[in-house]
Amino acid sequence: MLNLLFKEKNKSLEEIAVSIQNGDEAALQELLSKYKPFIKKTVSSVCKHYIDESDDEFSIGLIAFHEAIMKFDHNKGSSLLAFAEVIIKRKVIDYIRSNSKYKELSMQLVTNDGENNGKLQSLEDNLSIESFHIKKDDEKRREEIIRFQELLKTYKLSFSDLVKQSPKHEDARINAFMAAKAIVEDRVLLAQLMENKKLPMKLLEKRVSVSRKTLERNRKYIIAVVLILAGDFLYLKEYIKGRLEG
Repeated sequence: MLNLLFKEKNKSLEEIAVSIQNGDEAALQELLSKYKPFIKKTVSSVCKHYIDESDDEFSIGLIAFHEAIMKFDHNKGSSLLAFAEVIIKRKVIDYIRSNSKYKELSMQLVTNDGENNGKLQSLEDNLSIESFHIKKDDEKRREEIIRFQELLKTYKLSFSDLVKQSPKHEDARINAFMAAKAIVEDRVLLAQLMENKKLPMKLLEKRVSVSRKTLERNRKYIIAVVLILAGDFLYLKEYIKGRLEG
C-alpha cells in the first residue's frame, strides 16, 4: 500500500525481491551479481578471514542470499539486507561446525580462552537479538500505519482514497511533496490545515510555484504527506525521506 502511495522512480531492493519471487530471473541474476561484495563481507566477518568468490564459503553465502530473497516477506516492512545478513551468517555458522578444516577455529570460538561462552555462541546470540529487533521494528511499523489510518479518518481520508488520487506522474508527485513540505515549514499554513482539516489554498498558492488546479487535484495526497511529516511517524518519515532530499 505504501509503495502505491509514495512510489519511487526506481524500485527499492525490497520491491525487486518481490519481482524475483514472481519469476523475474533477470532481476535475480542482476541482484546476485550486484551484492557479491555484501555477501563476501558478511561471510568473511564470520570466518574471521577474507573470503574470495572461489571459496566454498562464498558459495554458501551466495546460496543463502538467494534463499533470503525468496523467503523475504515484503508485507512485514523490514530490510531485505538485514534479513539476508541473518540468513547468511546462520548458514556459515552451520558450515563451520560441520567442516573439519574449521575444527581448530570452532574450538577456539567455543572455549574463548577458557570461558564458557564462546565467540560462536556469542555470534548466535547476536543474530537472535538482531532477529528480535527486526521483528520489533515490524511491529512498530504496523502500529504506526494503524495510527496513521486513524488520523486520516479525522480528515475524512482513507488509504483507498489516497491510492486513487495519488499523482500518476513523477513531476506531479514531486510538486505535491514540495507543497506538503512548504506547509510543514510554515506555522500559519500548518495551523490552518490542522484546524480546518483542509488545505489553506489561498495562502499555499502564494508560498509555492504550483497552480491552484494542481493543488486541488492532489489535495488529499498533500494532506497525507503533511500529516506524516508533522506527526510522530518515524518509520513513515524514513520511507518518504528520499523524496524530500535535494
